[in-house]
Amino acid sequence: MPIDPYILLLLGTVGLAALLPARGTASDVASGASTAAIAFLFFLYGARLSTRAALDGLKHWRLHVTVLACTFVLFPLLGLAARGLVPVLLTHPLYQGLLFLTLVPSTIQSSIAFTSMARGNVPAAICAGSFSSLIGIVITPLLAASLLGNSGGGFSADSLVKIVLQLLAPFLAGQLLRRWIGGFVARHKKVLGLVDRGSILLVVYTAFSEGMVQGIWHQVSPARLAGLLAVEAVLLAVMLALTWYGAKALRFSREDRIAIQFAGSKKSLASGLPMASVLFGAHASLAVLPLMLFHQMQLMVCAVIAKRRARDPQEPLTPPASAAASRTAVGTGTRSG
Repeated sequence: MPIDPYILLLLGTVGLAALLPARGTASDVASGASTAAIAFLFFLYGARLSTRAALDGLKHWRLHVTVLACTFVLFPLLGLAARGLVPVLLTHPLYQGLLFLTLVPSTIQSSIAFTSMARGNVPAAICAGSFSSLIGIVITPLLAASLLGNSGGGFSADSLVKIVLQLLAPFLAGQLLRRWIGGFVARHKKVLGLVDRGSILLVVYTAFSEGMVQGIWHQVSPARLAGLLAVEAVLLAVMLALTWYGAKALRFSREDRIAIQFAGSKKSLASGLPMASVLFGAHASLAVLPLMLFHQMQLMVCAVIAKRRARDPQEPLTPPASAAASRTAVGTGTRSG
């Protein structure tokens, strides 16, 4: 099964932070650069998202509501249920990271790729992922404040202000300026994609450097990591089953069920890492560890499922409502999940 090369880069960045963590002045510089990188990331997200495509995609509202319910209702409920695994399988910090994982928005790029591979409703996957990412900028911090509270690494009103200034404000600025810079962003998608990934690597380095300096990695043992992987495997299996059979019970077509399964069962590393850095501060390294592991796991499992779905017998085409989004969804931006 494939291993995402970017995961190898992330692991290499973690290793670099373990060997050469930023300290003193270097830590201040890295923290400032990380803050700027996060703001720039969300500015680009706003500049890429086609507002018209998103509005047209609302015509298939039942599918999008289903994906949002899976992402921001079912996932968090399962995360809360995992509280009973502390301290048998998980330490409290790892559980906090697992719970944060369940609050993160869905992916865009990988959802589209797997939906296309499985011959599903690609325009619906584009719109569903975009809606999830957009709404997640507001919903994820609110859910974190409600479910994690002060135990989540110091979440407070100040954290909410940081979310607005570092995430929401740049995103809105990107949307407002999209009319003038949208073409430039589209023409330089590959280069800006590298900037995206480089910015996330900087965020990871800063978070794990702070964790090394504070010695929080002594809290994680190989047995605890194995327990975390087992819990995440069960979590992914449950969500894959719920999204597929739940969508079937709601009488969605095969193409729509594929989009719902891939968009509703995955979590975005690109959105989650910057948010965790803002929300958890010095505790962000343990908070993002479950998300990094889950990200690779979902890619490996969904790649296998997508290939099997591609061999399924064809069913009648999707209703015209979802097909209507396809004419404008092409302009919607994508990003690494």
